[in-house]
Amino acid sequence: MFGMGFTEILIIAVIAILFLGPDKLPSAMVDIAKFFRTAKNAIGSVKDTLEEEMNVSDIKKEALAYKTQLDNASSKLSKVTDVKAQIGSQIKSVLDDDSTQVQEETIQVEQNAAPKESQEVTFKKKPKKEENIDV
Repeated sequence: MFGMGFTEILIIAVIAILFLGPDKLPSAMVDIAKFFRTAKNAIGSVKDTLEEEMNVSDIKKEALAYKTQLDNASSKLSKVTDVKAQIGSQIKSVLDDDSTQVQEETIQVEQNAAPKESQEVTFKKKPKKEENIDV
């Protein structure tokens, strides 16, 4: 009790008997007990009053509820962004497949096409065709 051992309490009791005397000691002990009881009750009421004023338990419950809501929202948001990334990668792979197909088709067409005839470039006028007009 209060960090005191049995011998210290015994010494205090002996000194109290010497100073107070045997007739005043019982009333002094009752007064001391009342003081400790009153102090304990006062500390408890102060603690209760502070807890009521601050609504600590309600605030804790609200904070936990908000935390749960935020966790749920962040997990949903991460799922949405993951879906967006997945769709983007699928579209990219489809576009890449299409572009490689188009490139392969153009290569095949070029290979299958007949070689172009070379044309001679001249600056001579071409003769006009004669028109047959029947009268």
